[in-house]
Amino acid sequence: MKFGTQGIMAVDYEERINFDRMRKERVAKIKAEMAKTDFGSLLLFSSSNKRYATATCATSPDCDNNGRYAIIPRNGEPYIFGFGSEVAAAKLNCPWIADRAYPAHTTMFGALPSDWGAAQNFIKDLAMVLDKHGIAKSEPIGIDILDSQLILALQDAGYRFGDGQAVMLDARMIKTSDEIQILRNAAATVDAAFDALARMIRPGVRENDIQAEASRVLHTLGSQWVINVQVTSGSRTHPHPHLSSDRLLQPGDLVFLDIDTLFNGYHTCYYRTLCCGKPSEKQKDIYKRTYEMLYAGIDVVRPGMTTADIVRAWPDASYWGFTNEAQAFGLAFGHGIGTGLWERPIVSRLYSLEHPVEIKEGMVIALETYAGEGTDGARIEEECVITADGVDIITKFPCDELIACGATY
Repeated sequence: MKFGTQGIMAVDYEERINFDRMRKERVAKIKAEMAKTDFGSLLLFSSSNKRYATATCATSPDCDNNGRYAIIPRNGEPYIFGFGSEVAAAKLNCPWIADRAYPAHTTMFGALPSDWGAAQNFIKDLAMVLDKHGIAKSEPIGIDILDSQLILALQDAGYRFGDGQAVMLDARMIKTSDEIQILRNAAATVDAAFDALARMIRPGVRENDIQAEASRVLHTLGSQWVINVQVTSGSRTHPHPHLSSDRLLQPGDLVFLDIDTLFNGYHTCYYRTLCCGKPSEKQKDIYKRTYEMLYAGIDVVRPGMTTADIVRAWPDASYWGFTNEAQAFGLAFGHGIGTGLWERPIVSRLYSLEHPVEIKEGMVIALETYAGEGTDGARIEEECVITADGVDIITKFPCDELIACGATY
């Protein structure tokens, strides 16, 4: 395995990301997981799954989820049904799928009323693919996300379906070498964003100003879509609201930020906590507890261990003053990351103790922890590539101590 980032542009003088290899390996993994089921085909609407299966994309996730779909026959290559003129662009620019690109017939998540017939045209698309590959209508279809109008239309037409999302998440769980390299590059763009934000944090800056600057940096460095820049400051940091606002920063505020961007089809999930000015001793202690909690979990991560081993290194819900793990869900947490933000395995005391999942080489897991007291809270997250020897942390912006930004009085 190569360590560290490489240039983000393809060049002739060294091999970097081999996109053709990555596309073929991803489809092969889907087929391997399909072979464990009785599905004759997969029907995919989720942006994460369509990108993984077809290496195509369009505009925002809202438009992508509602306006496009992919069909993967068990015995054939993926098809993409795109949004209008996108199909002409795919035929021109995507030779790996050009002869399997067709216009989509979606309900636009119900925006087209059922009596307008969009669902019937959608069913014709499905039947066309199944007929081409000799797949009987009686064979179940694996689906991920589907609007109610299409579900009812498929049922009325006599189709059966099952959990295709599980097939895709299992296929996506172990990353290829090319996927890992993209994830490294994606994390590096967020390193740069955090550097810019640390330089701008000062009294009078608003949380949404910080969001705007992060988005500017990330798009400049090649992000296709900045999914979320969550900025939480001052008295809003405890309890954790999972929401940004237009609050003005003040001297002494803790500021934690979660940056989720989409770079070459792959997500980041990357928290850091900074301080506007000089932190108090209490704030330093909260931060230290967050950091030590995080690394107590990271220190046990290696192939052969399980998600249960990770959560045993973390406190239970009572640490945050809650009475059960559902109330504390997400405060000490981990998840796979890839073309989706939340992939397998999920790491949480709510589930992992009873349902441990083995940690395997090639997984990429984001681990995140939180501590808070009074009106101060801190959160830190690291993205970890699981290697034969342990973990390679690809999130490089420093977090071993709380950084004071702007005024230091």
